[in-house]
Amino acid sequence: MKRELPACPVETTLMLISDRWKVLIIRDLMDGTKRFGELKKSIGSISQKVLTSNLRSMEESGLLTRKVYAEVPPRVEYTLTETGYSLKPILDSMVEWGKAYQKANQ
Repeated sequence: MKRELPACPVETTLMLISDRWKVLIIRDLMDGTKRFGELKKSIGSISQKVLTSNLRSMEESGLLTRKVYAEVPPRVEYTLTETGYSLKPILDSMVEWGKAYQKANQ
């Protein structure tokens, strides 16, 4: 069942990426497929429970795909979908804005 989206496009975008962890997950997956442990290590202070919850939410929203390999121990990989990759200009703008802010406030 599809969820109803807000009328405002900005609100829709925020609904999908408003959590700070989601933006960092997208940032890390822009470079390509990553395993759960790689994401946890690169993000740093995120708990396993919160990372799992965010990854599931992002999968439901169609931002990433999850591939499970039938191995022991199980191997799970996450990859951005085309929709996830389409957020690149937004993240690039955030990087530029952040750099300018840092420079102005040093």
